[in-house]
Amino acid sequence: MTGYYEHFPVLLNESVDYLVTDPKGIYIDGTLGGGGHSKSILNRLDSEGHLYGIDQDPEALKAAGERIGNDERFTALEGNFGYLSTLIPKEHQGQITGILFDYGVSTHQIKEPERGFSFQHDGPLDMRMSAMSGVSAHSVVNEYDYKKLRDVIFHYGEERMSRQIAQEIINRRPIETTGELRDAVESVVKGRHSIKSVARVFQGIRIEVNREIEVLKLALQDSLNLLKVGGRIVAISYHSLEDRLVKYFFKSGNFEGKIEKDFYGKSLNTIEPVTKQIITPGEKEIETNPAARSAKMRVAVKISEVN
Repeated sequence: MTGYYEHFPVLLNESVDYLVTDPKGIYIDGTLGGGGHSKSILNRLDSEGHLYGIDQDPEALKAAGERIGNDERFTALEGNFGYLSTLIPKEHQGQITGILFDYGVSTHQIKEPERGFSFQHDGPLDMRMSAMSGVSAHSVVNEYDYKKLRDVIFHYGEERMSRQIAQEIINRRPIETTGELRDAVESVVKGRHSIKSVARVFQGIRIEVNREIEVLKLALQDSLNLLKVGGRIVAISYHSLEDRLVKYFFKSGNFEGKIEKDFYGKSLNTIEPVTKQIITPGEKEIETNPAARSAKMRVAVKISEVN
């Protein structure tokens, strides 16, 4: 295995500006990665502030620990951010000032061939963000039936050629490597658009393997119970499926986007957006870090206690 590839935190200044409203507060970086966001958050906190950094990848935790160093204001926790309420100490639940989520896959995971995330490097079909994950990409590609595989590619990958691609994958089984999977997709989608279809298929399978949509929903729901009134959630998404769920949740506290009202027509919302428009990286950041191109950041604040 190679060393840890440095990950450039996306929308670093913007996210930390919106997140840190009180230097004495308690914060959560739900997607610690290499610790770039966390390092910047700690720079804004005083001696009474505290930050919990969560990641399910032991390599990321190690890299973040080296980057941050021995800081008593920082606690690293190994686990999935979908289970915040089981990771954060009970005495701090309901007292959190801000929670950051960056839903992107880290540069390290993409660039390390044996992790199987990238179609640019041939490697085994894995795509698990943690050894704790159950199903691997190999299982999805080789064991799912046609309908299930088609739906993963269509709904999570948002790929319109999902039916043809699913059938071609089944025809070529067993598929053992990321290169073989890429070949299967490119045999269906030819020409200059094929690379986008490959990326969408890999995205869909990765989301399925890591239960990313389910985990995102759990984390957002948990956040409302962890935050104090006035506490904020900052969420950075990279594809429309995630962004739509974040948008609806920030608007209504549910994933349908429907604001519930009481008998008198008064909103029962416990959360509302801080910014009306999504925040995206500027040209300079995209030039420096092309992976930031699709990032969309939304910010919300907890306005009342959850009933």
